[in-house]
Amino acid sequence: LICREMQASKNKNIEKAEPFYRLSVTKQKTSSEIINEARNVLRTLRTQRPFTPTEDQRKLFGSGSSRASQNRPPSVFSLHASSFDLAESRPVSGVRLSPLDHKPVLAAFAKDEDSSVSLPKPPAGAAGVRKVSNARARFFRRTSQGNFLSAKMLPPDQNEEKLDSEEPAMMNNLCRSNDKCLAEQKSYTPFYDESRQLICNEHISRSEREGFLKGTAGKYLFQLGRESDQMKKPGTSSPWPKSTGWKGQVTGLEDETRINELEEEEIFWNIKILPILHELEKGDNNVDNLCLSCTNLYQALNEGNMLGKPFKGRSVLLKTLYKLVDIDSDPLCLKLAKIILAMKVDGKNLLSVCKLAFKICRNEKNDDIVQNDRLLDCLLEVLRTEDLQKNSEAFLFCMGAIKFMSGNVVLLNEMVNKGAVEMLLQLLKQINNIKENDTNFSSLGHLLVQLAATLRNLADLPAARDRLVGCGAASLLCVALEQHSGDKDVCTYSIRIFSKLSSYDDFCAALADCSRCYILFLSLLNEHQKQQDLVLRIIFILGNLTANNNQAREQLFKEKGSITTLISLFQTYQELDLNAQKWYHERGGERKKHPKHPSEAEDVLIKLIRVLANLSIHPSVGAALAAAHLVLELLLTVLEYKSVDDCEELVINAATTINNLSYYRVKSSAVQDKKLHIAEMLLKLLMSNSMDGVVEAVRVFGNLSQYHEICDFIVQKKIYKFMIALLDSKNQDVCFSACGVLLNLTVEKNRRALLMEEGGIGKLVDCLQDFGPADWQLACLICKTLWNYSENISSAASCFGEDTDVLLVLLRSLLDEELALDCSLDGALKDEHKLYWEREFKPVAEKLLDRIQRHHS
Repeated sequence: LICREMQASKNKNIEKAEPFYRLSVTKQKTSSEIINEARNVLRTLRTQRPFTPTEDQRKLFGSGSSRASQNRPPSVFSLHASSFDLAESRPVSGVRLSPLDHKPVLAAFAKDEDSSVSLPKPPAGAAGVRKVSNARARFFRRTSQGNFLSAKMLPPDQNEEKLDSEEPAMMNNLCRSNDKCLAEQKSYTPFYDESRQLICNEHISRSEREGFLKGTAGKYLFQLGRESDQMKKPGTSSPWPKSTGWKGQVTGLEDETRINELEEEEIFWNIKILPILHELEKGDNNVDNLCLSCTNLYQALNEGNMLGKPFKGRSVLLKTLYKLVDIDSDPLCLKLAKIILAMKVDGKNLLSVCKLAFKICRNEKNDDIVQNDRLLDCLLEVLRTEDLQKNSEAFLFCMGAIKFMSGNVVLLNEMVNKGAVEMLLQLLKQINNIKENDTNFSSLGHLLVQLAATLRNLADLPAARDRLVGCGAASLLCVALEQHSGDKDVCTYSIRIFSKLSSYDDFCAALADCSRCYILFLSLLNEHQKQQDLVLRIIFILGNLTANNNQAREQLFKEKGSITTLISLFQTYQELDLNAQKWYHERGGERKKHPKHPSEAEDVLIKLIRVLANLSIHPSVGAALAAAHLVLELLLTVLEYKSVDDCEELVINAATTINNLSYYRVKSSAVQDKKLHIAEMLLKLLMSNSMDGVVEAVRVFGNLSQYHEICDFIVQKKIYKFMIALLDSKNQDVCFSACGVLLNLTVEKNRRALLMEEGGIGKLVDCLQDFGPADWQLACLICKTLWNYSENISSAASCFGEDTDVLLVLLRSLLDEELALDCSLDGALKDEHKLYWEREFKPVAEKLLDRIQRHHS
């Protein structure tokens, strides 16, 4: 072999006293030494990752989906107010108050679904009313001059309002004149008129109401908040008078606190929320105004801590928002979706609002407003808090919207910062826990497609890749893939994630540790053998796994039927490629320029051969493959019917794999049986216009030239002249391979004179001078070649000619440790450099120098 010392039994031209160099028997070689010793003999292959085009349009499922249209949820649908359940008002989550021992009967909104926003009915009788606190009675009373907080209060006995239903008194109570106030308090007037719009009493002007909201009421609420905080502190007396008139005495600080919270909530609703609902309800078709009102509404709800909590006006608020969905405006619908999602609706309404978000995100032009309104936060909250099995369809459209967002780089980075990677993997874990016999199992495949597509986009970001590795994405994806192996879309999107992430060493190492992944990938290859895009990516992943991991090579090889599966794929796609090439020639008549990019079949073969080449690095696997005659025959077929001009990468990969297999000298070696046929195929490659193809052919000849028949072939076809010419390439790897062939040729005495042709001796000396100090392995190889050549030396001048003096000076300087070793190097590199100089170059160079000096006059 090129990089191994010549065996003493075969190398008659080495002095019998000792070989070129002898390593200490007690000191084993390091991994680095072993790898470097096999330089340019056993090589792994690299290739480009399969290209996945971006979808032209945003859809729930891509154009290449295997799902029949009738068996999948639609990407386009109509959505109206009627899509929502107007009767729903309960939040999915949130703290609900415990029942009180003595419940106050508060005003309740009517449950009539036909009414947009209806008012409470008058109380049935005096027995069902309660008295509110003096503070609230004063607050809701207005003077005849319209001052809501007038100092002219009614007598204490008239300060008691009576309530009958579950809802608190609203803004209209603030708008009564004094002479009608008590009568109206005893029999409530409805909150809304017959036009079913939220209104204030016509006796109060808009300017008065706005002035109240901005002025006194604002100060009042601020004071209220402070006093409420004080009320919760131990030892602080409450500024609110205790309510009277209850059916029973309220006992306990906890119940009293809850009552006060209800009263505060009631006031906040009247002051902050109700006016905004009036603006939304009055039917203004100005979208900008509606959007502004929605923004104010969200801020008010957030300020009052009413998002996601039960409160008495919730149903009215949601009904108002649902009806605005009919306005065809994405900015408005975005505002509505954000509020509705934050209200934590459930059931049909959760599904409808997720569809609304999906519809907005489907339009790429909305990416900017989606980012500005932070819709992502609300959607991630759905995934985090809702029940997957109860809301699987809502999860589907929620995840679809997030998938669309992930197509935008800015939103993609925002996802990583908000912990979306961890959240999505947690969702994946939940999906994995739902087994095949569950009724929701099949529908979860739709969700998995959206989830996998999003993870694939996230994999483009380094920060996301780190989190995917750290959170065990490799094993979770393997489980999902195994459970849904019959779903082609799930398989395709999951494999695309593996394809992208396996290009990185840390994820590839994590995936290699998932012992089930090998049998899973092989199973998918057998099941989807003719699905080119899936096969291409799986074998690309296998190529990445076996590129640098010896354990992965062994584990893949040991999986039952692994090589059989690879051979079957090789035969299938080689036949497809042969047929395509035949059709190409028949249709083209005269040979036309071949397409620049490999065809689909060629691309599969390129990556499949790469797997075989990488597997052959492992000693026992490589030896087994070297004895697999069918593998070699398939590789030779590629060299027979393909030229470098047709597909350079495919041909070179085939030659590299043959080179790796030729490294192993086993009894039943297929390479040994076919060595002359291989040499003929390599000659065609050697004469090509591809420099990479030439170099690869030279490497294979370096191994094959150990055989006597191949050396005769090299001489007969004058290939040795080509090798001598390559010494001028000024490329040390090319010189290394060419020198290896020349070294093997000089083993036989009758071939040594060939070095005198084409100026071979001078070119070897030039290579030693150019590359010696930087590449001690190449320098050693050159010295071995010159040693073989000079075995029967009688005179240094007659043997080396005019290059004798140059060679003497060069060897002396290279053997001077201070001059030869680069002092600028440090650390491990300097140690390795010195190791090769001491163990490989120095022993051979000293013997060669001594021989020349003894025969030099």
